[in-house]
Amino acid sequence: MKKIYIEITNTCNLNCAFCLNTNREKAFMNVKNFEEVVLKIKNFTNLVCLHVKGEPLLHPQLMDILWILDKYNLKTNITTNGTLLNEKIDIIKNSSSVRQLNLSLHSSIENDNLNVKKYLEDVYKNIQKLKNTNIIISYRMWNLNKLSNNEKNKIIIEFLSEKYSLPNLDELLKQNEWVKLEDKIFINQDIKFTWPNLKSKILNENGRCLAIKDQIGILVNGDIIPCCIDSEGKIVLGNIFKQELEDVLNSSKAINMKNGFQKNILVEDLCKRCGFLQRLKNKRN
Repeated sequence: MKKIYIEITNTCNLNCAFCLNTNREKAFMNVKNFEEVVLKIKNFTNLVCLHVKGEPLLHPQLMDILWILDKYNLKTNITTNGTLLNEKIDIIKNSSSVRQLNLSLHSSIENDNLNVKKYLEDVYKNIQKLKNTNIIISYRMWNLNKLSNNEKNKIIIEFLSEKYSLPNLDELLKQNEWVKLEDKIFINQDIKFTWPNLKSKILNENGRCLAIKDQIGILVNGDIIPCCIDSEGKIVLGNIFKQELEDVLNSSKAINMKNGFQKNILVEDLCKRCGFLQRLKNKRN
């Protein structure tokens, strides 16, 4: 698999419209359980992402978690709202397992209690500390109605334009989803999507997805889900603490889903309501 998501916590210190709070019991995966998960998935992927929901930098044993990934020669992508970088930047910098740091900058304009300019200054200051590492930085703005609409992110674009000496950044972003700011530092914008909900209307009956084939997710309680978009664990394929991953991937439920994707059929009700799949369709159109 290209990557496996391991949710080390489903708690967050912000309340963003983009990422609704989970209804699941709030928890942190302890280090012992995390290593058990890693032992069971290490032969299936080289890359681990430390979230499904939740803010991974909140985890009090983040250093131990990164050390375990390094111990088993796994790389990790960390997606964060960036508010805790002051506390955790040295842990990230000193870990050889961190491959990429994704910073959801749109978090700053969705929370009234954040001073956006101070937030951006703090993020930039901490990213400067990673300059001599191999860590890839992706500044994210995944809150657009369409790719040419940058109005709500104007303050972010102006800030990055000044810091990285790119006066035409706004124009570049109207033409490209990804823009390179400097070596190993990028800005990525995308259309916002709606997290699937079984109570919402059906968006698609047909579609293809790389869930189960290229990725799976493991929730903080060990439940195995087909992808990172199933944030409430509505499609549970098994549990990593009770089963071997190979057995779960060969279960009738998993195979039925994969066969459906190959035939352009969305088998699960949640998949039919997937805003991420709809986002991909909107971008193609």
